[in-house]
Amino acid sequence: MHKVSKYVLLAVLVVLLILVRFFETQLFYDPYLDFFKSDYLYIDSPRREALKLTFSTVLRYFINTVISLAILFVLFRDKSIIKFSTIIYTLSLIILLVLFLYFVINPKQEDYYLFFNIRRFLIQPLILLLLIPAFYYYKQQD
Repeated sequence: MHKVSKYVLLAVLVVLLILVRFFETQLFYDPYLDFFKSDYLYIDSPRREALKLTFSTVLRYFINTVISLAILFVLFRDKSIIKFSTIIYTLSLIILLVLFLYFVINPKQEDYYLFFNIRRFLIQPLILLLLIPAFYYYKQQD
């Protein structure tokens, strides 16, 4: 792949991630978007439909994951990295979703900050930001 086409493809993929974030209120059901923008440590948890919220969160995670895997493939061109990343994303989804559901079903004010951060890993491509430097370092060791 030529450098120019690689950079253009990376730019398109990053723009897709930005668009997911920009249109989050139109694309996904998430009553916690406004909740966590407010002074959430001192108010009650918003009313929510747990099943709809879970489906929407998993859908957003899946979309971010597909785009993130594409970014990793464009950057590193290594199928083993993609396979390993897929395992990381799958295990992360299982662990984070269990914790997410616990906090959705049992909202307590003292747990809001932890819930905020777990939710952040589900709805934003933070795992990508951890994997890129890790795989870059790994590639430098080869």
